[in-house]
Amino acid sequence: MKLTFGQILSRMGFSALAAILGALFALPLIWFLFAPFNARAELGVAIPSPWTLSNFQTVFGNSFAMRGLLNSLIQSVGGVILVGISATLAAYALSRSALPGKGAVTYVLLLFSSVVSGSAAMVPIFLIVSAMGMIDTHLAVILVFAGGLLPTAMFILRDFIDGIPRTYEESAMVAGASALQAFRDVALPVIRPGIVVVVVWAFVNIWGSFLIPFILLRSPDVIPASVAIYSFYSEAGTPIITLLAAYSLIYSLPVIVLYLFVSWRFGFRFFGGIKA
Repeated sequence: MKLTFGQILSRMGFSALAAILGALFALPLIWFLFAPFNARAELGVAIPSPWTLSNFQTVFGNSFAMRGLLNSLIQSVGGVILVGISATLAAYALSRSALPGKGAVTYVLLLFSSVVSGSAAMVPIFLIVSAMGMIDTHLAVILVFAGGLLPTAMFILRDFIDGIPRTYEESAMVAGASALQAFRDVALPVIRPGIVVVVVWAFVNIWGSFLIPFILLRSPDVIPASVAIYSFYSEAGTPIITLLAAYSLIYSLPVIVLYLFVSWRFGFRFFGGIKA
């Protein structure tokens, strides 16, 4: 179909506008990628001149910051395991049980986890954790994160499980499988994409969280990277941009690696299947 002159101008204008908007969004990312290799702390310089690795040497020499990355990994992996297992079992029970009002229970949990969160929940959370004698421990952070993320994770997984016909599990049990075997061998492979979604979502939330570990943790031995990043600020509160950029790049790598691995391994294909 032949385009008119007006249509050509319209498409050219749209392409130009899209290119400008894309460049505006890309510039901060370009700066973020190149700033760690810049010897000068300048926000207006995108391409390093000269290139240097001294920023990374300084960051790797900061034992407090490096320990923070390990602490973040411990807390994130611990929270993901707890959320993944608990949400899968709870969502399956809610989906398959004949519990009256189970839909209302799910929505009430989701509502309260969304409303009573952040700074509004930190005072009662701190008092509860303090009363349990768990202040300044990894376990306290893991349990608080798991409690906050569990309702939403259950809601996500229940949608996946509700999409599985009950006849699949009933057929397995007729063939002699127990209820546990039917869940493990029939339902679990089908809802695996949903579990992957919950795992990635929970990991990103815990890895990037600041408020909860900042309130509950005191010792440098358990402080995560989201709090330890403030060691790259001066006493006056001014960020040391070169070091902050280098540490931020390192801090972002685990999330990027997780996304690439999940994308390669599962392709974010939101479907399952049962092998004959």
